Amino acid sequence: MIDYKRRSEHIKKLYEQQNALDESIAHQMMSSEKIAFATSQWRMMWRKFIRNRIAVIGGIVILLFYLTALLANFVAPYTLKQRMTAYSLLSPQRIYFFAEGRFQPFVYGLKGSRDPKTLMRIYVPDPEKRIPIRFFIQGEPYKLMGLFPASTRLFGVEEGIVSLLGTDGQGRDMFSRIIIGSQISLTIGLVGVALSLIIGAFLGVSSGYFGGWVDNLIQRVIEIVRSFPPIPLWMALTAAIPPHWPPLRVYFTITIILSLIGWTWLARQLRGKVLALREEDFIMAARLAGASDGWIIFRHLIPATLSHIIVISTLAMPAMILAESALSFLGLGLRPPLTSWGVLLKQAQNIQVLLLYPWLMIPGFFVAISILAFNFLGDGLRDAADPYTV
Repeated sequence: MIDYKRRSEHIKKLYEQQNALDESIAHQMMSSEKIAFATSQWRMMWRKFIRNRIAVIGGIVILLFYLTALLANFVAPYTLKQRMTAYSLLSPQRIYFFAEGRFQPFVYGLKGSRDPKTLMRIYVPDPEKRIPIRFFIQGEPYKLMGLFPASTRLFGVEEGIVSLLGTDGQGRDMFSRIIIGSQISLTIGLVGVALSLIIGAFLGVSSGYFGGWVDNLIQRVIEIVRSFPPIPLWMALTAAIPPHWPPLRVYFTITIILSLIGWTWLARQLRGKVLALREEDFIMAARLAGASDGWIIFRHLIPATLSHIIVISTLAMPAMILAESALSFLGLGLRPPLTSWGVLLKQAQNIQVLLLYPWLMIPGFFVAISILAFNFLGDGLRDAADPYTV
């Protein structure tokens, strides 16, 4: 016989449990909506950015590059002027990390000789001579970050040579030259992008805000600059640099040249952004309150486009690094005694280097890694700049 009373009580209990579950879910959804409403846009951008693993990896690589460039003279075992002619065109050495069952990095001593067929200089490791690698060893004096006199280096040897990436034709350590050369290759991008941002942000925002003849004038200037092929334009401008100028002045001149060409893309992007923003309510409210045009541009429009500017700056860095490397490779940019990745690649211009001394092409690997890292970071920032999209 069916117990209808017990069955109805059971159905009532299930109904109450379902209502309690629905109320809990609704409460959680309202709480999450309140949290999302209370969270600032910058925090939402940060949360979306850290979920992009490739962008985070790119940011970490860039951070390591700049940290290494900042401490380049400490990390590099040799200076730019040290020449070990007895070890010219030495291939990258193998590092051994354990000796007699304990951690003790070392390299073998080298015996130089000539190949009887090719007459090339070859180096044969001497297994009977171990040269320990010392950490925090005293070396040639230098200025840490260009300010503080120091002589301690991260690692080195007391005799012989330790060359992680080989040496060039004059016996200079390639690892040290690449690390120290990163200071110019990476900072010229920072300085160039900073100048481009200043010029592009001001002209782009002004073009979109004022419109009329101001907009027409700025856009025609952009079209004229962008109509020239970039490499011939770089060649024409760098050819005007007097050859007797000191290296520091040449460095800043190259930076200014790259900035005068690289601001047009940012200006075009910001113009389109400002054309939409200038009709927003907060801009109309500022106008009705009596705010001047300068106040609206610098206190409202530029901060409103700041996320867009950050994204474009990260995407513009690779172009600056490539431009400097290309100019130096062609002999039109930086010249010795200044050292950059482009200057280092200049010595790898013939087929003999590719066949016999391929380690001289390693600076190109660092250029490629830095550009990829900046592109990954820029893509992540571009996605995070709009945190409301999935």
